[in-house]
Parts: sequence; C-alpha cells; structure tokens
Amino acid sequence: MAIVKDLIEFIAKKLVEHPDDVQVQLIETDHGHEYKLRVHQEDMGRVIGKSGRTAKAMRTLLSSAAAKANIHATLEIVE
Repeated sequence: MAIVKDLIEFIAKKLVEHPDDVQVQLIETDHGHEYKLRVHQEDMGRVIGKSGRTAKAMRTLLSSAAAKANIHATLEIVE
C-alpha cells in the first residue's frame, strides 16, 4: 500500500529535524502489512512523543487507512 507508506513518511518528515533521514519500509506478512519507520537518532523523541502519544496517533491513522483498504497493518519505530 503505497498510499499508507506515503502517509507515514509525510507525517514523520513534518515532525523531525532531519527529514532526509526518514525511511519507511513495508514488509508484507501472512498477518498483513508491517511498516518500519526509521528516523535520525536525534529525532526519536519527536516521533515517539511524550508518553508515546505521537506514535499512538500515527498508529491510529495507519489503522484507519488500512481498515479502509481492508487490510491489517502495524507500525514499528526502529532505531
């Protein structure tokens, strides 16, 4: 799902100080799609947010977009 991948990438690039370091990788599994978000080490706090609120909001948007496409999707933020 290129649209969902682009959505995650767009949101992350707007949040971080180093937008050129944002990478989103799509892995298709038996259970659905898994998106891995990589950002610059200094930007991890911005993407995760206070108490994980930003990451949770991104996951909510991802779930909504995936449900519309009738798939199951997860977001993992990796270092």
